[in-house]
Amino acid sequence: MSSVKAALRYAKALLALAQDKKVASQVNDDMSLVLNTVSQSIELQELLNSPVVHPEVMNKTLNALFPKVSKESSNLFATLISNKRIDLLYHVASKYLALYAEANGDQTAVVTTAVALEGDLEVKVLDKLKSLTGKNVTVKNIIDESIIGGFILRVGDLQYNASVANQLNKLKREFTLN
Repeated sequence: MSSVKAALRYAKALLALAQDKKVASQVNDDMSLVLNTVSQSIELQELLNSPVVHPEVMNKTLNALFPKVSKESSNLFATLISNKRIDLLYHVASKYLALYAEANGDQTAVVTTAVALEGDLEVKVLDKLKSLTGKNVTVKNIIDESIIGGFILRVGDLQYNASVANQLNKLKREFTLN
């Protein structure tokens, strides 16, 4: 839990610095590249989590992997390495992307359904979310057959659970209490 908080603090600091220097968009692209690269490479994940790799080797490796990143992103690598927190790089990148999107009035809503949202239904959900939040919203659909039916909507810190599984669990609790 503390690592998530630390990643958020680094991401906030990076966003503030990037906004001051007016390179927030470029750093956003950098963090997207970092996030995708780390998530697709098990070897890189192992390297970032390895306590035995010398900091200088780690810094050279990251600069070789990401030669075209901004100075601010490169400085983030160096800061995380010197603070022995380079294992947080993936989480910092993820948090930065979320903070940048929020700062620009964009938000991602996660809709969990038993079957995939398609065409007309997805458009209706998107329109409703835009009217509720007043922001540009993108919908990420997660399919989880265990919810049986209905949906679970998560936007920012808010969650609305209208799944059949949740309603069945409520009924079960009511019967066991009585």
